[in-house]
Amino acid sequence: MSKSVVMAMPRKAREKSKTGIYHIMWRGAGGQDIFHDDEDRLKYLETVLKYKKRLDMTVYGWCLMSNHIHLLLREGNEDISITMKRMGVSYVSYYNWKYRMRGHLFQDRFNSENVETDQYVRTVIRYIHQNPLKAGMVDQVDDYRWSSCRGYYGESVYPSGLLDAEFILGMFSSKEGVKRKRFKEFNEKRNHDQCLDEPIYKRRLSDEEARVEIKKVLGQVEIPQVKSLPRVRRNELLSKIKRIDGVSGRQAARILGVSPALVFKV
Repeated sequence: MSKSVVMAMPRKAREKSKTGIYHIMWRGAGGQDIFHDDEDRLKYLETVLKYKKRLDMTVYGWCLMSNHIHLLLREGNEDISITMKRMGVSYVSYYNWKYRMRGHLFQDRFNSENVETDQYVRTVIRYIHQNPLKAGMVDQVDDYRWSSCRGYYGESVYPSGLLDAEFILGMFSSKEGVKRKRFKEFNEKRNHDQCLDEPIYKRRLSDEEARVEIKKVLGQVEIPQVKSLPRVRRNELLSKIKRIDGVSGRQAARILGVSPALVFKV
């Protein structure tokens, strides 16, 4: 009896950037959160710094959202794909140890685009910094702690030595005060930038709004009853709650009074 063989189409190789600069976006697998607290975000930034030093990489900017990462990098002495894999493996090892998890954390393949002109470098860094603003998480771009924005404004960012801001700042002026002022004006200008063909992210719901949406999913079940439900029924409801737009896993756990690890695992 003959067997039909289905050949998988090979992935298209990434086109090399002529400048070595890439805008990278990497999501959690299935849209899951990859950062749950400040320790997680600090650990990821420390991981980027470690490989920056080891591989002579240049870091022009970043923004850590709850379920995805934006980076603006110039690759070092190895292909950017290899570097991203190294950083991913390192962070996932920490994450799985901390949360006692197994399996994939990130999507199998990160998204990237080549950044080959000064104009697009400026567009991408603004797009990255305005992610939290367009998501409705902050009122001003520099209110968000987990991006490189404050470093461009002359404030300290953690970890020290991670941000390489002078290349982009120098596009605005050679004078210290002038370049930061001009960059700030550009960085905060309203725009419709769409980098990597990404949609504008939906606003994160407040706890009050999230509670309303969770109650819709629960139906006749009261919020305090969830933790005492039989495991199968409880996990069925938690799985549905995780799919509510604008509600993070940690937020759902806090409202329901259950362990965040319980929510992450379903």
